Amino acid sequence: MVSTSKIKSVDFYRKIPRDLTEASLSGAGLSIIAALSMIFLFGMELNNYLAVSTSTSVIVDRSADGDFLRLDFNISFPSLSCEFASVDVNDVLGTNRLNVTKTIRKFSIDSNMRPTGSEFHAGEVLSLINHGDETGEEVVEDSVPLTGRNFDTFTHQFPILVVNFYAPWCYWCNLLKPSWEKAAKQIKERYDPEMDGRVILAKVDCTQEGDLCRRNHIQGYPSIRIFRKGSDLKDDNAHHDHESYYGDRDTESLVKMVVSVVEPIHLEPHNLALEDKSDNSSRTLKKAPSTGGCRIEGYMRVKKVPGNLMVSARSGSHSFDSSQMNMSHVVNHLSFGRRIMPQKFSELKRLSPYLGLSHDRLDGRPFINQRDLGPNVTIEHYLQIVKTEVVKSNGQALVEAYEYTAHSSVAHSYYLPVAKFHFELSPMQVLITENSKSFSHFITNVCAIIGGVFTVAGILDSILHHSMTLMKKIELGKNF
Repeated sequence: MVSTSKIKSVDFYRKIPRDLTEASLSGAGLSIIAALSMIFLFGMELNNYLAVSTSTSVIVDRSADGDFLRLDFNISFPSLSCEFASVDVNDVLGTNRLNVTKTIRKFSIDSNMRPTGSEFHAGEVLSLINHGDETGEEVVEDSVPLTGRNFDTFTHQFPILVVNFYAPWCYWCNLLKPSWEKAAKQIKERYDPEMDGRVILAKVDCTQEGDLCRRNHIQGYPSIRIFRKGSDLKDDNAHHDHESYYGDRDTESLVKMVVSVVEPIHLEPHNLALEDKSDNSSRTLKKAPSTGGCRIEGYMRVKKVPGNLMVSARSGSHSFDSSQMNMSHVVNHLSFGRRIMPQKFSELKRLSPYLGLSHDRLDGRPFINQRDLGPNVTIEHYLQIVKTEVVKSNGQALVEAYEYTAHSSVAHSYYLPVAKFHFELSPMQVLITENSKSFSHFITNVCAIIGGVFTVAGILDSILHHSMTLMKKIELGKNF
């Protein structure tokens, strides 16, 4: 058996009898300071241990979400009618999608961006409009020319007023002209304006009556509108109600459309509602836009290659005056990738305080052309997209966000102006990784704090004690 005395010989902490120690006021002060220092440094170390630290690196994009990227947008155009607003997408690989409608919604808005009704649904636009065989025949003008001075008079005089808004330079208007005048003659013979007085066909030259056409939100030529007596009565949003015709433009189709609108008046003289009872009319007649603006919202999947999102006026059977088109817009929202709720970004602020500041950089920004830039102005946006991924220390992905920078400019074009968003995805991605901290490292630091403060305080106490003793000896005049 090893004796107790031998075990005691390895004691690192040998004790001094209490009656051989001496307490001092300076030692007590240093002890209090040392204890407070230990508590303070321990708190700092504990806070550092609990705080989350991250490391940021740039790596080659390792996305596992496929070759497509979701694009969400909500854009308001105060001067582009929903009737002709078209959303197109193309990219460098040859993708060219025109007038995307499946995941797109349109709402008519006024010049102050306020909605003026429910979702806008365009009429069925035929892929090939039939203009008949009247082209080349001598045209006898039987339709009534209207101006800003007599337009309201005719809308109140006739229960049904069918108006062709046209421009003399328009190709489609010139195709329509023979059929329109021939239909006007047949309708006049069938429903004599003097004897019957239920309907009349008229026309408005928008190059001469610009204010009248703008008042009726005419942006494409020709636009055939049906005004019913009582259209001076306004809807809940204080806008006039009338209809647009989207069917064939040959004489027979025009006459058939007018007859289907007129006949119910004789049967129901007091009910001139916009809803027609003819299946043919319901297919070719739809409520016309009550204002000249449009809010376009929705989403689409685009390839992860450089491409363009474009919004413009488009129609396969209408012409547009590019000098009158104004593509001013306000970007209410534009983002890439899956939508991330603001609450999620708030939770991730502890990992990356700058995350989420650029995923919707264009939101709320207006791009308005007050005609000070001149006509034919295309507004372009160049978006450079970078993926940011936040990963926990165990490799679990917390969030994947696509952030972008945006640079905007205007360009004058000889063609129809558009609002263009050019996007390009970076081949690199930003990886933010959460760094875990070792508990053993925390314990080691705590021990170092306690031992270090205790040792330093002991040294200071020893120096202070010997200094005070020396001063007392000098005062007493002792030699030592």
